[in-house]
Amino acid sequence: MTSVPEHEPDHHPGRVDPDDVDWDANYRDAERRWSGQVNGSLVVEIEGHPRGRALDVGCGEGADAIWLAEQGWMVTAVDIAPTAVARGAEAAAERGLVIDFRAVDLLVDRPTSNPFDLVSLQYPGFPIDRLDDVVETLTAAVAPGGTLLIVGHAPHPSPEDAPFVRDEWVQAEDIVAKLDAAWKVEVHETRPRPGEHHRQTGAHDMDDVIVRARRTG
Repeated sequence: MTSVPEHEPDHHPGRVDPDDVDWDANYRDAERRWSGQVNGSLVVEIEGHPRGRALDVGCGEGADAIWLAEQGWMVTAVDIAPTAVARGAEAAAERGLVIDFRAVDLLVDRPTSNPFDLVSLQYPGFPIDRLDDVVETLTAAVAPGGTLLIVGHAPHPSPEDAPFVRDEWVQAEDIVAKLDAAWKVEVHETRPRPGEHHRQTGAHDMDDVIVRARRTG
């Protein structure tokens, strides 16, 4: 999805603006954007969980979807960036995995099949003014008894150095605050991000905000 503003944003110069992101260009401009390794907090929360149907929202180049499929999940993986989806599908095929990769805007083209036993959203990339749409889309996709897992960025230790402004983007805590009585929040906490592959030279120690909720109604 590409939005071209009439003028350059001036409220947070140098930051990533949610209304001015060409998501596919983020992938086209690099041979590979991510490490190819599964997000560690997904593993911590879901490893050993009963298998079923999973929806990986914002799947990127497919590392999480591939890991889920290798654990025995039936996976649908969606992302707005066609380049990322093509890379994920290629990586899955190389491993002999069957994953339903789709290049769609999930807020526009919602899943029409049966609800999922797991909906995973790792590091949301939605503008805050779409919060209600995000919550409605995610919760509608979870089957009764199913799990919604959201992993987001914890606040940067030096907010002025952060590449984005938190209150301009949907955060895990925004979503959990919108869950109604049909949900039981089993985990809502901040923890150090597992694994080393996300780190770059000179990067600060990263924490994740983790929300795991079960649909009871």
